[in-house]
Amino acid sequence: MIAIIDFDIGNLTAIANMLHRIGIRSVITADPDVVAMADRLILPGNGAFDACMRNLRSTGLTPLLEKRVLQDRIPLLGICVGAQMLGIRSEEGKEPGLGWLDFEVIRFTECPGFPVPHMGWNEVTQMTTNPLIGLLPEDSRFYFVHSYFLSPSSPSDVILRTTYGIEFAAAVGRGNIAGVQFHPEKSHRFGKALLSNFAQGTI
Repeated sequence: MIAIIDFDIGNLTAIANMLHRIGIRSVITADPDVVAMADRLILPGNGAFDACMRNLRSTGLTPLLEKRVLQDRIPLLGICVGAQMLGIRSEEGKEPGLGWLDFEVIRFTECPGFPVPHMGWNEVTQMTTNPLIGLLPEDSRFYFVHSYFLSPSSPSDVILRTTYGIEFAAAVGRGNIAGVQFHPEKSHRFGKALLSNFAQGTI
């Protein structure tokens, strides 16, 4: 069972609906007992970085999530701002991130032809083998809505890259932790494939 962490922010129902369509059982929850028993976790996020971090910490779930992810090593997927929260810090705010992956979150620089926020479909390039991307087709594309992007310290943490004026990480991961800057729940068959990989893979 996948627990979608409810901290009063994020596109929770859309994620649950997409998982339901591919036959994956999930629950939207802030119940520590449910989180403690879940096989996998999804950390969503939408809006401002600081608001997401404060809301998550206000649930009191952070120590339990750290135990489940860092000690029990159950798979976790961060989506959009939920992915950004996995890093060290964000230029969008002052709150520290969870620090589970070594990256910072950087704002796009305005340049002609590439308005910010970046909104729309982008093809991605696979940078490594990872169960999260499995056998995704080479023409895989995902739906993005963001003004900030993931900037990992180590290139080995980059799973997928894409380009919007500059090249940046579309998905990052290490061990049992992964984050995607795009919205798989809005990415039709490509999003279904990625979420299915997460539900059934070994990360």
